[in-house]
Amino acid sequence: MGKKARTAITPTREENFPEWYQQVIKSADMAENSPVRGCMIIKPYGYALWENMQQVFDGMIKKLDVKNAYFPLLIPLNFIAKEADHIDGFAKECAVVTHHRLEANDDGKLVPAGELEEPYVIRPTSETIIGDSMARWVQSYRDLPMKLNQWCNVMRWEMRTRLFLRTSEFLWQEGHNCFATAEEARADALLMQETYREFVEDYLALPVITGEKTEDERFPGADATFTIEAMMQDGKALQAGTSHDLGQNFSKSSGIKFQAQDGSEQHAYTTSWGISTRLIGGMIMTHGDDDGMRMPPRVAPYQVTIIPVVKGDTDETKLFAYADDIAMQMRANGVRVEVDKTAESTPNKMWGCIKKGVPLRVEVGAREMDAGEVTHVRRDLGRDSKETCSVSDLVGKVQTILDDIQDNMYNQAKAFLDNRIFEKSSLAEMREFFAKGEVGYCKIDSALWGTDEFNAVCDEFSLTPRCMPLADGGQKVLVGKAY
Repeated sequence: MGKKARTAITPTREENFPEWYQQVIKSADMAENSPVRGCMIIKPYGYALWENMQQVFDGMIKKLDVKNAYFPLLIPLNFIAKEADHIDGFAKECAVVTHHRLEANDDGKLVPAGELEEPYVIRPTSETIIGDSMARWVQSYRDLPMKLNQWCNVMRWEMRTRLFLRTSEFLWQEGHNCFATAEEARADALLMQETYREFVEDYLALPVITGEKTEDERFPGADATFTIEAMMQDGKALQAGTSHDLGQNFSKSSGIKFQAQDGSEQHAYTTSWGISTRLIGGMIMTHGDDDGMRMPPRVAPYQVTIIPVVKGDTDETKLFAYADDIAMQMRANGVRVEVDKTAESTPNKMWGCIKKGVPLRVEVGAREMDAGEVTHVRRDLGRDSKETCSVSDLVGKVQTILDDIQDNMYNQAKAFLDNRIFEKSSLAEMREFFAKGEVGYCKIDSALWGTDEFNAVCDEFSLTPRCMPLADGGQKVLVGKAY
């Protein structure tokens, strides 16, 4: 038996996938647990990734005439209570504010005081409070459609948390649109699902399956929920984004009415849609390897890291200036570049770059400087891609290299997804598949969904119906384990 290859991350994915995931986040310096139960601290490198994602998607929705706004963190309890299905779906996850100040007790300790007449819920989602505003802002058909979005934090009191994937507090965007007709609302819900698909596939290099959620997996209070489902390297599903056709359910509870063109009073039709920082977790589990993270170039905090290799009598000032000039040329072409001038050793800089998943690593030493050259290595291909070329050659082709890395990462993930979907003709076959510990999804006839036998198999192997793929016209259901 050959000697086991050394990896930067211990354990490897094969040895312990959940722990590997945590170690990738730590090694890439992306986030850490906070002193607040179930919450995380997103560190600068991880937040830079979120900022890039936010900037891209914000630009996409503004092209759809969506306008950004901001609504309160605290929602009056009676707002949520107006929508019975909604509160039933979120009740166990709500964090509730009951007091408005602290005061010292007889022992000198601060304790809650000033009990509120009515508690507030820290927003788990904002349909109800945004609906209250829309009820005032929408008066006539001329006010429609109204398309709003907010970038914010929400809180859902999770019992078992994991960085990025499931935390009590997380960051997201939530869109809330309002229309005059049911047809417009349904079209909008599908449009936002397609916008999510385009975003995660084209920018995050995450291939997904688009579908509609089964009745029991719908968003509380929705007529229909549309989803994009990704597959992680351990074969589990990650719900990457959802879009909800809410019909008139929320408009009736919130009183969103308008005067139609014929003079009649109508309730509006609404949609809501959201993606969150759990997409970062999805990127890690889709693209990471046993040496750390691999960042898709289009959203990577840095697309290129230049490492000046200082040895012996190297003129450090001159070498740094050489690296800075290369960086300046790349930045002029819109490339995000950092020059690593830290006091770390060169091997540590290189491994740090690998673990953070920087798409292209560029090394320059005295020899390269004297020859007007650089040496570069692609993160997706590793040391076999090492190449030395002139500075002008690299500057001229760097964007092409980055695009090729992006495409390669997507194609690798797409091949994995496509090869791990198995169509089964019966629930017995589905049970056999998961009993063997196979990795992936089963696709079965939708007529089998919801039967006692179907539920029994799902309970036995902790499975959920992920969606009814749109490509199958609702005739099939995709089933698998999920995060």
